[in-house]
Amino acid sequence: MIEIKDLHKSYQMGSNSLHVLKGINFSVKEGELVAIMGSSGSGKSTLLNILGMLDESDSGDYTLDGVEIKNLNETKAAKYRNKFLGFVFQSFNLINYKTAAENVALPLYYQGIKRKERIEKALKYLEQVGLRDWATHLPSELSGGQKQRVAIARAMAAEPKVLLADEPTGALDTTTSYEVMDLIQKINDQGNTILVVTHEEDIAHMCKRIVHLKDGVIMEDKVIEQVRAEQYV
Repeated sequence: MIEIKDLHKSYQMGSNSLHVLKGINFSVKEGELVAIMGSSGSGKSTLLNILGMLDESDSGDYTLDGVEIKNLNETKAAKYRNKFLGFVFQSFNLINYKTAAENVALPLYYQGIKRKERIEKALKYLEQVGLRDWATHLPSELSGGQKQRVAIARAMAAEPKVLLADEPTGALDTTTSYEVMDLIQKINDQGNTILVVTHEEDIAHMCKRIVHLKDGVIMEDKVIEQVRAEQYV
């Protein structure tokens, strides 16, 4: 599903160059649930941005579902993101003046799907995350955990090949974090490929594989015995 080969990325900092990713080799099979861990400055956010087509590497190869990702202008990058990827962010990134259903339906608008079908799909995915009854509520009327569930429903509504979750529990308390991870695990159980960037050990162990980054290099990549979040919910 994802194939990364010899990926390098540097940023110019005044007269100095900061080498952030130093020859990353990394692959993810369809249906995997992978945690990417690392301290601040390890390169995990840069890697996620490249995977999410929000940034490009300086050198190396990135293949997603058999498509080589390179030399993308913003229009093509947006098209590929909409086709292949769903995003979940720590800060939810919901539009405050739109209802839960309208937020979930937003990616479908960019796919050219008609309004009636968009809302039907949005309600279906809100049902899946347990928020069908909150469809007409604004984000200001939702708890943090509910906002993240809406964000997950929005990411899934476009039926992406890969779900990228950037610190999805970072703004949540422990109980709510485990509820969100329980939902992510259940989505993965349906065969969806998911990458979770996290600095939290307990959250990482709710994935099936942990990739540790340090100073732009993968230090460890191991399959683990997954902890099921439902035992804590």
